[in-house]
Amino acid sequence: MAAIAEWKHVTKNYKGRGVFDLCLKMEDGETLGFLGPNGAGKTTTIRQLMGFIRPDSGTVRLFGQDPFACAAVQARVGYLPGETAFPPDMTGGQFLRFLAQYRGMRSFARAKELAEYFELDAGAKLKKMSKGTKQKVAIVCAFMHDPQLYVLDEPTGGLDPLMQSRFVELLQEEQKKGKTILLSSHIFEEVEKTCTRTAIIRAGHIAAVKDMQALSHSRRKYFTVRFETPAMAAQFAAEFAGAGVQGAHVTLPVAASQADAVIKRLAAYKVEDLSVRAQTLEELFMHFYGGEEK
Repeated sequence: MAAIAEWKHVTKNYKGRGVFDLCLKMEDGETLGFLGPNGAGKTTTIRQLMGFIRPDSGTVRLFGQDPFACAAVQARVGYLPGETAFPPDMTGGQFLRFLAQYRGMRSFARAKELAEYFELDAGAKLKKMSKGTKQKVAIVCAFMHDPQLYVLDEPTGGLDPLMQSRFVELLQEEQKKGKTILLSSHIFEEVEKTCTRTAIIRAGHIAAVKDMQALSHSRRKYFTVRFETPAMAAQFAAEFAGAGVQGAHVTLPVAASQADAVIKRLAAYKVEDLSVRAQTLEELFMHFYGGEEK
């Protein structure tokens, strides 16, 4: 069976930035995370899939068609762009109904259901809406016509934590229906909760395509420990490579396989305080691939 979406040796060069010899494909029913720092090429990759820009070389296929030549395939896609633009003098409700009519939707019930779910007040003019409210309008636009494929570029930008959580729950419901989802984000937790496979893009190149469970397992923790004395801190730090010492404080990067050993060693010391944070997405990139983003 043909892939739902596929990029074959795609290059789009913007004076040294863009994407280069990019190969990636999505199968029917999968949720693929697309991770990368800002400027890595995520949006360029997505815009080529949507038929908004042509690659300099290589081929892009959406449902087996060239999206630039066959605009009709976009009817099967729910697209949420990273940067939204709306007619400023329309209200949110007017725009949603306009889009529903344009798409030939027979019912507006799903749009109303989604607006209620995200507590969207669609009566205000779009130009007066906050970024978060505009993002809710964009989410309703992407989901209200029950598409086969969702292409989501930084979908929770501007949403508060409660609405971010609801969005993740919405994605999980769509997954149960067998929908295919491309989720582009720089928020690791968002991808971790929804995706089974993740592509990491770095400086326009696909650096890795990994199973989400394996990627999560490889994510380090950072322990910050305050010992009773600087001498204790120095003694503990000497036992572990990569430990940093400042007075009575030690900061230590800990892989999942090391956590048990580190905790057991801490039990031999007088610890006054301990905090643990997860590795950031940027730190994960550095851990896997090293060097600075160019």
